[in-house]
Amino acid sequence: MGAGWVAGVTRARSMAVGRLGPDAARELAASAGLTEALRALANTRYRKVRETEAEPAAACRAVSAALLWQLRVLAGWQPRAGVAALRRLAAGFEIANTRDHLRALAGEPCPVPYRLGALATAWPRLARTADARGVRAVLTASPWGDPGGESATAVLTGMRLSAAVGIVADLPQAARWAAGDTALMLARESYVLDRPPTGRAAGHAERILGRSAVRAVSYDDFRARLPSAARWALKDTGRPADLWRAEARWWAAVERDGLEMLHKADFGVTPVVGAVAVLSADAWRLRAALLAAAHEGRAGEAFDDLLE
Repeated sequence: MGAGWVAGVTRARSMAVGRLGPDAARELAASAGLTEALRALANTRYRKVRETEAEPAAACRAVSAALLWQLRVLAGWQPRAGVAALRRLAAGFEIANTRDHLRALAGEPCPVPYRLGALATAWPRLARTADARGVRAVLTASPWGDPGGESATAVLTGMRLSAAVGIVADLPQAARWAAGDTALMLARESYVLDRPPTGRAAGHAERILGRSAVRAVSYDDFRARLPSAARWALKDTGRPADLWRAEARWWAAVERDGLEMLHKADFGVTPVVGAVAVLSADAWRLRAALLAAAHEGRAGEAFDDLLE
């Protein structure tokens, strides 16, 4: 046990204590409108979110940016191994930046990129690319690896699966989450959007879920062939239309596991992983609450379903 871990874990636990939690999220979801919900964030760690315009997409992005800031602050207290773990767990922000960069290259308006700081893997080089071919080349030369194609779908699917493989390999504490998330992603890609992974992306998926599951010919067959480490994420999800409920249950499981990790007595990476899980789940729930508030209470029942 080093001094770096003591400081890092202490900081992680203190940051997790400040989360909003489900009760506060329910109150926000029941607000008369998004403006009222944003105003209620004044005395929380999400107080900067209320400075955004009262528009759902902008508010949700501000919540994500606030989460990223918390993770960057947490990384500043960690030893090298802790920073590496946080970089793995924060990979979704670099994927989001890459998605928006590809859209910008196609002429679409895009938001200002997330500021990743020490949590970046290849973003500074990706941001300088001028076309999709350059994006693929940078990824191929980085820890992300070759996504297997230059289309936005190929790049983003390849990055998500590469991130999951990295977590399974390097962070056993989060391997179950990565396997479940991969199962959810493949179920959506293959049986809702009809674009199953191919090439290198399929290889990544097979490393996590097994070849027989990835090559299944139907949704029921896919669920039956999943390994136990991933099957839990699709439990009681008998049809692809119910995957949104499965995603909510995935987040609930991540939060439960994270809270348990935080209460472990050791000083090491496990409580830090737990803090990331708890903070990320809290931000996900807040985004859902703000979207419900934007519907002026009409989405209250759907929000309650998310927290079952």
